[in-house]
Amino acid sequence: MSRQTVVLGAGMVGVSIAWHLARRGRSVLLVDRRPPGQETSYGNGGLIQREAVRPYTFPREFGKLLSALPNRRVDVRYQLSGMLQFAGPLFGYWRHSAPRYYEQIIAEYASLIMLSTQEHEPMIEAAGAAELIGKEGWLEVHRSQAELARRQHEAEDAARRFGVTHDLLDDKGLANREPHLGADLAGAIHWTNSWSVADPGALVAAYAASFQQQGGELLQAGVHHMSQDGEGWRIDTDAGRLDAQEVVVALGPWAGEWLQGLGYRLPAFVKRGYHMHYGAAEGQRLRHWIADADVGYILAPMRAGIRLTTGAELARLDAPPSQGQLNAAERKARELYPALGERLEAEPWKGARPCLPDMKPVIGPAPRHKGLWLAFGHGHQGFTMGPVTGRLMAEMMEGEPTAVDMAPFRADRF
Repeated sequence: MSRQTVVLGAGMVGVSIAWHLARRGRSVLLVDRRPPGQETSYGNGGLIQREAVRPYTFPREFGKLLSALPNRRVDVRYQLSGMLQFAGPLFGYWRHSAPRYYEQIIAEYASLIMLSTQEHEPMIEAAGAAELIGKEGWLEVHRSQAELARRQHEAEDAARRFGVTHDLLDDKGLANREPHLGADLAGAIHWTNSWSVADPGALVAAYAASFQQQGGELLQAGVHHMSQDGEGWRIDTDAGRLDAQEVVVALGPWAGEWLQGLGYRLPAFVKRGYHMHYGAAEGQRLRHWIADADVGYILAPMRAGIRLTTGAELARLDAPPSQGQLNAAERKARELYPALGERLEAEPWKGARPCLPDMKPVIGPAPRHKGLWLAFGHGHQGFTMGPVTGRLMAEMMEGEPTAVDMAPFRADRF
């Protein structure tokens, strides 16, 4: 029997789409080679970032570009093979980061971010996952007074335009919130309507279990090939042939390359990242998620330990790991937080963020194939935007009015 819908990819985005479709009564099969939430969605900083209305830009100032050349920064590193492979998309990323394009991108991107916590809420409730969620916000810590002032200006703009809430903390106010930080700090912005997640992979798994409770099915299998078959689709997997009326491709960093087999040359690239868990000195555990914003890493007090996540590494998806960025972040983290303990794992985790040059995801129908839907390219915010993507995709597939204008997210914009 033909299944009505197959969703490929069981990260936050794919699980959320499957959840919303099953909620509307569809027969849905969710397929991934690994259990839900064990790839990109597992390794992030564990934040649902309601404040993240400004996507990360490509540096345009000459000084910043020059500072990246020695390849020793914490926030961004590169491998030459990756820079060559993604030269075209990276040039597009640089171009879209110009102010004349970026201001419009902010408004479009924010339309998704503004619904992020609102759309996570019913999924958290249905999954019984409230114990994983903290609603105390997080701290964006600054060493530079000038950078703190610049970000305060942006925070005030985000408050006026997009409903983001925050507190500005000077050095004394920061010390009251986090007494165990040791570096010479100017202060922090406390983003107060963003949420933290103590175990990101567990949250995705809980959403997937909720999807199954609604009648959805889960298949752990690798996908080898997909093709149109009459009015539907044929999908060849490790577990055999699947038939579907409609297919959703939510394969994160693998989506761009995978879609080339269907003739799509979307300008996808990846930003890789690493994390490691650490112990903490007795009685000196962090109270909040902390971003050392002027350096470029996050310290997150999760269930598994203090998770340190790095910035971006511009490298091929399959390139060998490089520990230099994590080691550099760890040195700065011990300066910021002297109570950081020993590493708790033998090897760092490595993953990749799926990106597109205009910093916006693709969400919607494939331009040339009936019954094929695309949802990828969320960059740094797939974990934040997964549930709203699920809602919007379900609305489009069911022919319902969408909560936001979907034109900026169409695949044929490239």
